Amino acid sequence: MKVTDLVAEMARPIAEAQGCSLWDVEYVREGSERFLRVYIDKDGGVSINDCEAVSRALDPLLDEADPIPERYHFEVCSAGLERPLRRPSDFEKFMGSPIWVKLYRPLGGRKEFPAILEGYDGGRITVRPPEGEPVTLERSQVALVRLRAEF
Repeated sequence: MKVTDLVAEMARPIAEAQGCSLWDVEYVREGSERFLRVYIDKDGGVSINDCEAVSRALDPLLDEADPIPERYHFEVCSAGLERPLRRPSDFEKFMGSPIWVKLYRPLGGRKEFPAILEGYDGGRITVRPPEGEPVTLERSQVALVRLRAEF
């Protein structure tokens, strides 16, 4: 089992007990350092107190389970306003929302553009750029889809 899946199993009930939901878990290398990040979400927004409560409850369980042999930094964070969409449920939840799309190869001369999320079907993502008709992209064409905050 992947480290992120194991940590997600441990973190989900803790986040829910604090009135939050687990959004994502990532284990990444940044420079010479490794980071284990647990992202949480909550209706009305996540506060620093929510992050602290989840961190304090999860930290001793991570120490006990010891799922990562090397040294790492542990963080609990808000999923954020401009969070990436990865799972089918993410796309379904934010249908009709403004997004940023980043492609591996340019489409119409652009690799990144704003759009509205209009559809998701079996890995195919339908988006409407501001200047055009809806475009359906294969998931393999898309490097990143994230929410776009509008103020």
